[in-house]
Amino acid sequence: MQARTIVVILSVAIGLGLLTGRFVLPARSAPTTRAVTRGAVPSSPGNGSDAPKPAGGPMTDRHLLAAAEFGKVGFSKHIYVRDRVGDGHYANAACAGEKTLDETLGESDAHFRGLMTTTHADHSDPTLAVNIDDQVAREVAADAGSPALAQNFFQRLLLEEVPCQTEPATHWVYGPTHTIDVAPGIAASWMGYYDGDLNTAGTAPRGKESCGGIAVLRNGSHYGVLEVDACLDTAAMTRIVRAAVTQL
Repeated sequence: MQARTIVVILSVAIGLGLLTGRFVLPARSAPTTRAVTRGAVPSSPGNGSDAPKPAGGPMTDRHLLAAAEFGKVGFSKHIYVRDRVGDGHYANAACAGEKTLDETLGESDAHFRGLMTTTHADHSDPTLAVNIDDQVAREVAADAGSPALAQNFFQRLLLEEVPCQTEPATHWVYGPTHTIDVAPGIAASWMGYYDGDLNTAGTAPRGKESCGGIAVLRNGSHYGVLEVDACLDTAAMTRIVRAAVTQL
């Protein structure tokens, strides 16, 4: 079409627009949008740089779970912290037996932390409350010397607790194993605790919340066991265990 013809057509169209009061404009193209899931963090090259690094080297008290973490999940009572270094029982004796960490893994220089709502501790072990109802949690952790050995200890300690997922009816029982992967080399597995009144079929009841539990932790060359006596549900336990293994 020649340029003169195009000019004529446009002039006529504008004239009609003036007479009718209507102008037909080209439709605006729809803006490009990107769906973002609520709560998701957009990916970027720098996001991975903030991931925690696997631990290495000797254990210190700073690697143990802080009492303040329980306040974040709604635990309102004051918590007293009692620490010691040495050997001792590391898990629920009714399940794993009366073994010490030295007897199981040859570790006699572990860090023990008791979190309690009382100052009345057992005379033989200050990380244990005289009354079990006053015990909030207890953590036992050590440095295996290498990530490979820590992984080995982690698996052995976890396997000791697995039989407690099946117990005669009316006996307390651990629930299914939950796995938390924080970063490469940093992971935990935990099982919720169910009272015997809820165990009617030999295993943890479906659809019921647990009340505290036990976790086995691994962070680089560090490993540990965390028992939570406070009655925390699944969401709270997940948060506490994640905090513990990240700190480890």
